[in-house]
Amino acid sequence: MRLHEFALALIAGVVFGGCGGGSTPSSPSTTAPATISIVGQNGQQAFSPNPSSFGGQMVVFRNNDSVPHRVVLNDGSIDTGNIAPGATSSAVSMPLSGTNYHCQIHPGMIGAVSGQSGPPPACTGQYCEAY
Repeated sequence: MRLHEFALALIAGVVFGGCGGGSTPSSPSTTAPATISIVGQNGQQAFSPNPSSFGGQMVVFRNNDSVPHRVVLNDGSIDTGNIAPGATSSAVSMPLSGTNYHCQIHPGMIGAVSGQSGPPPACTGQYCEAY
């Protein structure tokens, strides 16, 4: 084999063979977060679905109401900040189950996470007493 033939064969091997046996790397799988809709100041019907079965999942809150809302877990571990009408919160990782949440601006708006199975937790504490 002459030098120019060797060079062409080498270039063809790199171009057509690539590194790693010619396989194309796969992109990592990403799952879109689940959505909980904020539907208005209506007690336990303020969020949909409620209770949610999104325990242990990434969740966003979408404000379908005409006023701002701020979703906070009753234990304070998650706070979405104010969510403008029509906007969606950043994704948050919901605890597995047994969690209640409310709107910080409208405390009568309450929600629960029941996990993958089983009933939601009973709403307790100052946010649930009047409802």
